[in-house]
Amino acid sequence: MIKEIIEGNEVDLKSPEFYINRELSLIEFNRRVLEQAKIEDTPLLERLRFLCISSTNLDEFFEIRVSGLKHKTDTELVGVGLDGLSSQDALIEIRVRVEQLIEAQYETLNEVLLPQLEQEGIRFIRRSEWNEEQSEWLYKYFQDSLLPVLTPMGLDPAHPFPRILNKTLSFIISLEGKDAFGRNCDMAVVQAPRSLPRLIQIPDSINNTGKHDFVFLSSIIHAYVDELFHGMKVKGTFQLRITRNSDLFVDEEEVNLLRAMEGELLSRRYGDIVRIEIDKDAPDDIVHFLLKNFNINESLIYKVNGPVNLGRLMQICNLDGRGDLRYPAFTPKVPGKLGKGSDIFAVLRKQDILLHHPYESFKPVVDLLRQAAVDSKVLVIKQTLYRTGPDSIVADVLVEAARAGKEVIVVIEIRARFDEADNIALANRLQEAGAHVVYGVVGYKTHAKMMLIVRREGKVLRNYVHMGTGNYHPVTAQVYTDYGLFTSDAKIGEDVHKVFMQLTSLGKVSKLHKLLQAPFTLHAALLKKINNETSNASKGKPARIIAKMNALIEPGIIQALYRASIAGVKIELIVRGVCSLRPGIPGVSENIQVRSIVGRFLEHTRVFYFQNKDEPEVYCSSADWMERNMFHRVEICFPIQTKRISNEIIKHLEYCLKDNKQSWILQSDGSYQRLENDEEPFVAQEQLLEDLSKH
Repeated sequence: MIKEIIEGNEVDLKSPEFYINRELSLIEFNRRVLEQAKIEDTPLLERLRFLCISSTNLDEFFEIRVSGLKHKTDTELVGVGLDGLSSQDALIEIRVRVEQLIEAQYETLNEVLLPQLEQEGIRFIRRSEWNEEQSEWLYKYFQDSLLPVLTPMGLDPAHPFPRILNKTLSFIISLEGKDAFGRNCDMAVVQAPRSLPRLIQIPDSINNTGKHDFVFLSSIIHAYVDELFHGMKVKGTFQLRITRNSDLFVDEEEVNLLRAMEGELLSRRYGDIVRIEIDKDAPDDIVHFLLKNFNINESLIYKVNGPVNLGRLMQICNLDGRGDLRYPAFTPKVPGKLGKGSDIFAVLRKQDILLHHPYESFKPVVDLLRQAAVDSKVLVIKQTLYRTGPDSIVADVLVEAARAGKEVIVVIEIRARFDEADNIALANRLQEAGAHVVYGVVGYKTHAKMMLIVRREGKVLRNYVHMGTGNYHPVTAQVYTDYGLFTSDAKIGEDVHKVFMQLTSLGKVSKLHKLLQAPFTLHAALLKKINNETSNASKGKPARIIAKMNALIEPGIIQALYRASIAGVKIELIVRGVCSLRPGIPGVSENIQVRSIVGRFLEHTRVFYFQNKDEPEVYCSSADWMERNMFHRVEICFPIQTKRISNEIIKHLEYCLKDNKQSWILQSDGSYQRLENDEEPFVAQEQLLEDLSKH
């Protein structure tokens, strides 16, 4: 079909054949994450971490993406995506691919990681392997720590199936016999409280082997479950875990958005079921019982060969004393000009400063806030917060500044998915300290990352600005790659001030000098820059685009990239996750290469390079190339004006394009192939560690 379209008189760039399904692309990303768990030269506990990440990612995939498709099919909403798949067809294909992914996850755990962990002295002891001393200790643990908090619930007409919280460990028990009241009861449910650890370490005094021995909570409950049903015979015990729709709906017309969000968070625990994970040995009658009880079809059942929540193995990844099985430690570098005791305001009056996390420290961002909090010349601090945590150092300094009498204005996006509760707590804490807290603009998430400090210097007020591609979160700044730019440029300071005014006040759209802003100018500006490269290529002039982001699905931009490719523009895209653009189609996208880099750090920078003849333009942004970022969020995209800094960023992009160890190349059929060649191995993240950090 693609060939027929291309050979026609006109290429229809809106044709579904030119687009990859968003959900299927996301599954492919999780497959790439899982593949990291199989790489022999990656430290063993880091390989386990990648397995855990692929599992937790899959949880969110069901909670948000699958639940959205299921809602469309259940409510008979018609329509298809860019790729031409209906919601029902997409769910069918998702089922096939997720089953393959789950099988690969447990095969990796059982056949690769667990044996290698055992060789390293980290063992997961099965019930059949417990010795007498271990059994005695585990039985006492069950009696003292588990039995008092477990509540078995028989299932009969007087005791319907209990409501099970989202993503909690439960057990469905098959029974035989009569209870104390003479009732026949053949089924029961036991829920494991979330407070219980899912892995229990056997004390050294018990195993005396010098090894790290662990037992799964599920194994202990399996072993002693008959203690919960005296006088009855336990025929079978099977792990069970339910995943629910976790997308929140909040009426934007609510008078109090924060209070409405607090109410919605309670309902997330019991949303519609979108997946049930159950032990692979569960018999058909148990499965049919669940289907009937929950009124769901069999497509939501996934049988697993091991613990139902692989993400809980993450605690092993941080095991004390086993740094030899993790990535070598490094110390993020602090640029000399921003070192201890430096006057950051004085530095920024002379030059812009770029930070590249996690290779360079997040500390200067906090230091700037600290200096602002105690500086008598600082009048106002304004900041956006999307994900930061109520107890972070950033929150501490903002509270300190508010209590010191500074005018502190914080725009908190309380609708940041899965961080809503933390952001509500943060908002309350800041308000109690005297800060002014607003929740952005109704109908638009505030995703921009920016800080504005207004300082009186003589007779003038000077603006100092920090803008970033990632969140003001010191913890994620240690594992996410992001850029942060400090500047005192007057025009940019004025632009940031105008954006804050839009967020906190009312009024018409303000014309900005240098920043591009969603939902107003960003999309059109990007199209213009892509089209400029297209025009240059059509005139025989050099034309090139390099764009790095987390996701690419916005159709207008994809079509502009196709047109640029047809004109001969060399387009190199570094897209970590979802990509709906289909590269390598003869006559349409043969000049486009898409790669995904999956490594030690989560690639999170959004950087856009346009050759622009001999005057390259480099922009950094908080926005991915997605419809929601372009039209339904408040985002900023800022130019890199200093040649020294832009050259540094271009060098980083070239590192990514040179990477031949952690790069995956997107094929025209939507699959990815790991890049392999005969060149000397080059890992972009390792080179950046060498360039920017202290080992």
